[in-house]
Amino acid sequence: MRRIAAMLAIGLLACSAARAQAQKEPCATVGNNNDFLGIQTVRLWTGDAPQAKGKACEDIPAMTVFEPQRGTGNGSAVVIFPGGAYAHLAGNLEGRQVADWFAAHGFRAFVLSYRLSSNGYLLPVPLLDARRAIQTVRARARDYQIDPARIVVIGFSAGGHLAALAGTLFVPGNPEAEDPIERASSRPDYLVLGYPWIGAFSPGEAHLSYCKMFSVVERCQAMGAAYSPDLLVTKETPPTFWYHTFSDGAVPVEQGLRFYEALVKAGVPAEAHIFANGPHGTGLGKGDAALDQWPNLLESWLRAQGLLTVDKSVAGKP
Repeated sequence: MRRIAAMLAIGLLACSAARAQAQKEPCATVGNNNDFLGIQTVRLWTGDAPQAKGKACEDIPAMTVFEPQRGTGNGSAVVIFPGGAYAHLAGNLEGRQVADWFAAHGFRAFVLSYRLSSNGYLLPVPLLDARRAIQTVRARARDYQIDPARIVVIGFSAGGHLAALAGTLFVPGNPEAEDPIERASSRPDYLVLGYPWIGAFSPGEAHLSYCKMFSVVERCQAMGAAYSPDLLVTKETPPTFWYHTFSDGAVPVEQGLRFYEALVKAGVPAEAHIFANGPHGTGLGKGDAALDQWPNLLESWLRAQGLLTVDKSVAGKP
């Protein structure tokens, strides 16, 4: 009972903090104002995005692009989904810092600013943005000097839930589409999940609840059936790297285990790391001697997939 009470308190604090931060954080701004840093932000649709409620920046899904140092690109790409309980985006901790890490390893990195449920964009709208981001990277692979079969998607917390949905509810692409981006598949080639909020729609009181946060309790069962990634895994789900902490009080490790077990059952290659210590929202690590090693484990996994090997057919080509 004490553990349940503690988790409820953490959940309430997280919800309050997320809603407060959603009012303060700026949106990504489309343009090239950071071009000298090798950073630019692009919108996902040239016109209004599907189901857009307005024309403010929170209505415009966008990607911020981070280039690797000239001459160090290896032909791999990563699309990053920051977390934030679908109420805000942890764009620094789970966005920029992660993009810098991947760019330093030769990747072209893309941080997705997806539309938030706190602004009225309930699922599946964030998933539409996630699919479009992956399709954009794949369709423009030549422009970005990457191999369209070397696209990693990484997500943290709610972004991990969204990444898992992108890896299980992908669309194959429509070869007859007028829009060339829609011709590309939205399937990630690889998934990386950090403390993913897999059980966003799980029943019960002892964890964060998407349905309670966004007042859709009456639709929770149907939404859970549609958007619970552990129920949607198939043999087509991409190879996955997952890490979590035993002491995570906001998203219990059992949620990630359900997804991992579904991967194993489906025969999907998966690597799992559970650390004893670390609160929810650790990003690349926050000082724990063991947990801070997880990016090194990720690097080893990426190397084993061949993603750190330079693809000379695309990297560095005009």
